[in-house]
Amino acid sequence: MRIDGRALMDRAPTDRTRTSGARANGAPANGAVPVQPAANPLPSTVFLDLLAREAPPADFDGPLVTARAAGAGPDALAQLEGAKLAALRVRAIMQRYTRREAELSALFDTAGELAGLHDPDAILDGIVRRARWLLNADIAYLTLNDDERGDTCMRVTDGSVSAAFRRLRIPLGDGLGGLVAQTAMPYSSDDYLNDPQFRHRAFIDEAVAEEALVAILGVPMRLGSRVIGVLYAANRGERPFDQEKAVLLGSLASYAAVAIDKVRLLEETRAAMRELETAGAKARARGVAVERAAQAHERMTALVVRGGGAADVAAVVTEVLGGGLHVLDAAGRALAAAGDPAPLAEDELSRVMVTAHSPGTRGRTVRRGDLWIASVSTGAEVLGALVLRTAAEVSDADRRILERAALVTALLMLLRRSVTEAEGRVRGELLDDLLDGRVDGGEAFEARARRVNLDLEAPHVVLSARCASPDLRGRAAFWAASHAAVSRGLAAARREEVVLLLPGDEPGETADRVAKELGAALAAPVTVGAAGPVRDPSGVAAAHREARRCAEALVALGRRDGGADARELGFVGLLIGADRDVGGFLRATLGPVIDYDARRGTSLTGTLEVYFDAGCSLSRTAERLHIHVNTVTQRLNRVGRLLGDGWQEPGRALDIQLAIRLHRLQGPRG
Repeated sequence: MRIDGRALMDRAPTDRTRTSGARANGAPANGAVPVQPAANPLPSTVFLDLLAREAPPADFDGPLVTARAAGAGPDALAQLEGAKLAALRVRAIMQRYTRREAELSALFDTAGELAGLHDPDAILDGIVRRARWLLNADIAYLTLNDDERGDTCMRVTDGSVSAAFRRLRIPLGDGLGGLVAQTAMPYSSDDYLNDPQFRHRAFIDEAVAEEALVAILGVPMRLGSRVIGVLYAANRGERPFDQEKAVLLGSLASYAAVAIDKVRLLEETRAAMRELETAGAKARARGVAVERAAQAHERMTALVVRGGGAADVAAVVTEVLGGGLHVLDAAGRALAAAGDPAPLAEDELSRVMVTAHSPGTRGRTVRRGDLWIASVSTGAEVLGALVLRTAAEVSDADRRILERAALVTALLMLLRRSVTEAEGRVRGELLDDLLDGRVDGGEAFEARARRVNLDLEAPHVVLSARCASPDLRGRAAFWAASHAAVSRGLAAARREEVVLLLPGDEPGETADRVAKELGAALAAPVTVGAAGPVRDPSGVAAAHREARRCAEALVALGRRDGGADARELGFVGLLIGADRDVGGFLRATLGPVIDYDARRGTSLTGTLEVYFDAGCSLSRTAERLHIHVNTVTQRLNRVGRLLGDGWQEPGRALDIQLAIRLHRLQGPRG
């Protein structure tokens, strides 16, 4: 309660009454009224009332003023002065406690707020904003230590206006912040730029001056004995920070350090969880890949056991890995495909074969664009390549599957080669016996023929194949054995030739086809002579002799890339043929013209004979036949349509002339 002058007047009649009584008891009667010092002229409750209503300091002078106005004596005034000073001290203590309570409450609020934050930047912003508010500072900021660079760098500011200040990196030991970060002790300066206790650096002082800072307080943020950063409060005027401010900022820095460390631990935990999840995902993926590889391996192993082929391996690979797969042999020829792959372009095939034959790529998968190449090899020998075409990335585990498939393919090729070689030996021995006439046609021979699937009742042709180089004879024999096994025939290598006995009744066509296929396999010209067909095992030896003479004739004629039988060689075939088939020669050479004359009653054959005798002169032919030249021309045009283009070429013309003479020698047939 506030005490004023009216309160003191209300107490005056009591004093006058006492004075009158005293005068009646012999007090002076001069009219003066002495003021008697009361035991408690102004109750202490006056100051308590002022304290209770939190009056400002100026109101505490009111009782003294009232007492003086009332004429209080020196002792009373001194007593009031002492009571006032005590009350002001109590007021200061109460204000300090109130302020401390507010600060503690703010710290608790800050702790609660920081505990609810999980973003590092949001926590740092909240710390700096609270520091500025609690200390009523012009600016607050925070730096974090960088142990690798040996400095403390500015992370967050609140109230800053200088870009250079916000980019500061303060070396440890330099300036106020560097000293706090290095020593882990709080420091303050009432006038930083002029304070000699710090080691000043020009770039730091320039940034501080640009921010116009005067008083600065910095406290360390510690985790145990380690300093992780510095929390600052600063004023742009001469408003220094007292001890209580330093303690308050230190408390906030402690909370901040704990909060930052909590977020760090949380981030580390999250990172560890993410790593665990990633590791778990990788482990699961690896498990799936291992399981898939195991299944693929089991399937490919089963293929080996049951005698599968390259096409079966390709099907397994494309089912497991997707895409399309080419299986190539050592020369780049397609053996099988699966998954409907796009054909290999010429440049792609060239790159594939170079990669497959490179020693450094054997046993591993190599990528060339969208092609994944695995060499099919056994030691130093390259048997072929697996080429997977896919746009998707192929993992390491999937590459192992492709490499395992290449290994299985090599094993299957070797097994097939071994089987083929074994069958080839059996077939070759049987054919050798047929060629040498050591077969009696009995039950033993029939059993041997059944063992190699040779049909004795079907017609067969005999082929004699010759290579341009003796070095190719081994590969030619292997190809012939494989071809004979597929065709249910026989094959054998005999000195300078490879002999085949194949089902069929067209020796010329078979010889030409085999010459082309074998030549493509060897990448070299091959000459094949043919004879047949034979329908009895006893005729194989004679047919072989004719086929061999035919092959020799082809070589002598310069035809080193192709095949033919005696009939296709014209009159040469008559000379080398075993049965001297004149009728067959006539039909093959002049048959259409002879048949035309028989049907139409014309004399195209006679015209041809005269034409050749006249040296192929139209005028002399017309003169000898007593017809017009145009008639000769018309008849020859008709011959050309019957015999086809090229009938007047020297080689064919010679065959036609020989056929005309043989036809004339045979005479008319009834």
